[in-house]
Parts: sequence; structure tokens; C-alpha cells
Amino acid sequence: MKNVAARIPRRTLLVGCGKIGTRLGLQLHEHGGEVFAVRRRTDALPSAFDAIAADLGRPLEQELPLVDAMVITLPPAAAQQGYRVALEHLAEGLPARPRRTVFVSSTGVFEGWTGHQPITEDVTPAPSSPRSENLLDGERAAIDLFSAVILRPAGIYGAGREFLIRRVLAGEPISYARRTNRVHESDLVRALAILVGTERPPSVLHAVDQSPAPLGDVAEHISGLLGVARPSRSDGDAVSGNVFDGAAFVSLLGELEYPDFRSGYDAVVRAREVRLAREG
Repeated sequence: MKNVAARIPRRTLLVGCGKIGTRLGLQLHEHGGEVFAVRRRTDALPSAFDAIAADLGRPLEQELPLVDAMVITLPPAAAQQGYRVALEHLAEGLPARPRRTVFVSSTGVFEGWTGHQPITEDVTPAPSSPRSENLLDGERAAIDLFSAVILRPAGIYGAGREFLIRRVLAGEPISYARRTNRVHESDLVRALAILVGTERPPSVLHAVDQSPAPLGDVAEHISGLLGVARPSRSDGDAVSGNVFDGAAFVSLLGELEYPDFRSGYDAVVRAREVRLAREG
């Protein structure tokens, strides 16, 4: 990691704070940062965090702490209601705008995109679905309210994130031609730790590894690791999806821990086997 410890914010607010936020917060705490976390339910948060129970779907009843940095990873429920409402309530509850805010969006903002491939950070999204419209509106609200850095992860995977593995094990049909992008959870957390502390962050960053690939290639690799039959092809297996350029992401991190789906899923399957063996 690029000397992150020397640039850890003194006080950081994690908004949403699911698995990604929790891993980030523990890393910041380990390097001497004070961590606050806002969630509806706080019982699962680490004791190292100062927990704040709040529902951003309505105006906050308490003022939030003064912090140097803020990372927003809102859950799907906030997305359904509209990110802007939650972000406006968040802004109203803060005593001052943090020096650095990172808003975690998604490459799904390009859902339905039919333009130039691969997609770089210079490309402006043209939403074609309610989901992509909501994502883009959330990004704009985060920029308007907090001058936020926008981080757009592709499909996040890692230990415990085994959706595709379950599909392969269940023998579900796969759209082999669908173009996919992904990022390992560990590399995503590393990027967030850098973004909250670096002096000149990019305004927008796509969090993707160095190996966009058809879904069929990924599923076949997983089936080989598991020793099961490769999935069948789904009907209407036409080319779909997007390809994202990950050059800026690699430039930020210097080197990815998991630069492609093969190295990533090799590690995920090994961790799964260890967990299953322990469970007996």
C-alpha cells in the first residue's frame, strides 16, 4: 500500500458501514485513526468504533461528530428511497463539511450503455434505467453537498461473497457471452484507505481489476476449482454488459492484490474450503 499509514485521517465517519466500511474502519483504527460509524442497527459494529444509530431516511435527531473524512457506503434500502434524500439528511446533521468525502457508487451507473468500450473515467454516464438514474443522482448529490470523490466498484467479490459460486454449484444456466468486470473486496478497501488520505485524489474512479472477462470464462474457472460440471448456457446468449478500463485504479494502488478473476477466485475457493472444513 502506498504509505497509507502516514495519511490516515484523524477522525473518519463511515456512513452505512457494512462489510466494506467495517474493514476500512478497522484498518484506519489500527493506524491510529478515530472511527465513527452511522447505521440503523449498530449491534454488529466493532467495539473499536464509536457507533451512532440513525436512519438517514428521516432527519437526524442528533448532531453528528466533526470529522476530517467521510466514506459513504449506503445500503440498498437507501437506494430504493433515493440516495439524495439520505445525503441531504446527512448534510443537515453534520456540523461542518469534512475535508474529504468518498461516495461509493457503482459501475451500474452505465447500465444499458452502448457507447465506446472500454469505458474510462472521462466518459459521462447516460442513464437508461431507474437504477442507473438513481445512482447518477446520488453521485451528483454527493458532489453538490460534500464535493465528494466518486468511487464506482464493479462486481465486488471476496471471502463470503459467493453468489457466483452458489450459481455454479446449483448448476444454474449462465450467460456465457455477458461481459463482466469485478473487484476483489481487499483491493477495494485498499483504494478507500488511500482516497480518504491522499492529497490529490481523482474526482471519479472505476474500481475494477485488470481482467474484464465474459461471464462464461469466470464460471468455467470456478467449476474447475470446485470439480463440478461447467454450467450450461442460458437461452439467448447474446453479447451484453460493459468493459471498463482499470488503468486509473491500478495507478492509484500501484499493484492489485488480485489483478484478475483467476487469482481472486482461487483465493475465495481456498478460503471457502477452509471454512467448510472447520464447520465440519
